[in-house]
Amino acid sequence: MSQHDDTIDFGFTPVPRESKAGLVRQVFDSVAPKYDVMNDLMSVGLHRLWKRAFVNAIGASPRDTLLDLAAGTGDIGFLAKERGAGRVILADINAAMLGVGQGRALGRGLASGLDFVCCDAEKLPFPDRSVERVSMAFGLRNCTDKPAVLREARRVLRPGGRFLVLEFSRLQVAALDPLYDAWSFKALPAIGARIAKDSESYRYLAESIRMMPDQEALATMFREADLENVTYRNLSGGIVAIHAGWRL
Repeated sequence: MSQHDDTIDFGFTPVPRESKAGLVRQVFDSVAPKYDVMNDLMSVGLHRLWKRAFVNAIGASPRDTLLDLAAGTGDIGFLAKERGAGRVILADINAAMLGVGQGRALGRGLASGLDFVCCDAEKLPFPDRSVERVSMAFGLRNCTDKPAVLREARRVLRPGGRFLVLEFSRLQVAALDPLYDAWSFKALPAIGARIAKDSESYRYLAESIRMMPDQEALATMFREADLENVTYRNLSGGIVAIHAGWRL
């Protein structure tokens, strides 16, 4: 096996493939208590607009079961439920993040119709053709085997179901690159150190954004996973994009 096959990116640092999941888990164990506050600070509140646009694109109806991967503290699942989704399964590999999400669900009176499952998006414990929608917001870049996640999403979708990903992508306004880099690599770790007492985790998160495949590359990965009618839509000039594909 080649060196390339042996290692995977953890931010800008190559690590053994088998080590990445544990390292990512440590990052999110660390950031879980301040995750929601930090999201507001890191995105200057834009993440709320992005997530609303994403849930609108998901379009889950009362007849649909939505499986939300990398559900974290529950933003996507809660919003989808509030907008009329039937059953919502919040799945995440990180128990600490799900624990925060469960507390938030109880506080918002949303416990009914929500299920929380700690599992790996690369090996989902759900039957074939069992859900109408699968979503994943800001989680794919942290996965070791991204094609496996896409294959698993397709596997659990019923025919006519749709998989949607909201993820950081490539900024399409070149003139803003220096400002974006300064915000990512200087401001974010500094904010992390001040608010969450953890600069290294936020440095990793900034680096992981840059290592994520761009819009066209991710669209190609969707097609290679046998998802069809693949589309993507840039938000905020390509800082993030919504990708979608159908199982037909």
